Amino acid sequence: MANKFCVSITHAKDNTDKATVGFVVANAAVGSGKESLVFLSVEGVRLAQKGYALDIHEEGFAPLRELMENFAKAGGTIYVCSPCFKKRKLDENNLVTGASIVGGAKLVEFLSDGSPCVSY
Repeated sequence: MANKFCVSITHAKDNTDKATVGFVVANAAVGSGKESLVFLSVEGVRLAQKGYALDIHEEGFAPLRELMENFAKAGGTIYVCSPCFKKRKLDENNLVTGASIVGGAKLVEFLSDGSPCVSY
């Protein structure tokens, strides 16, 4: 069984609940010793921009910025969908810690051993 876990997040300020819960689950995965990946695509790529998540705080959860920082500090990796990022004309020099812009092949490579992936 693979010791890896992926969380795919397709939302940002368009659905802050899903964006937040995605990072809650990602933190649970990295906290349990899994090699953990968050894949940001569609609107979720906006979360990769420094400062974007500063005002996102869903009731009952830690602020999203804090969840993202904790994930990166714990060794989690954030992949950002390149075509989605470019479509939105975002700044690749303004990425949050732990984020890298990648093509879909990197996600396929991570999941190719049958690793689980949940989506928010």
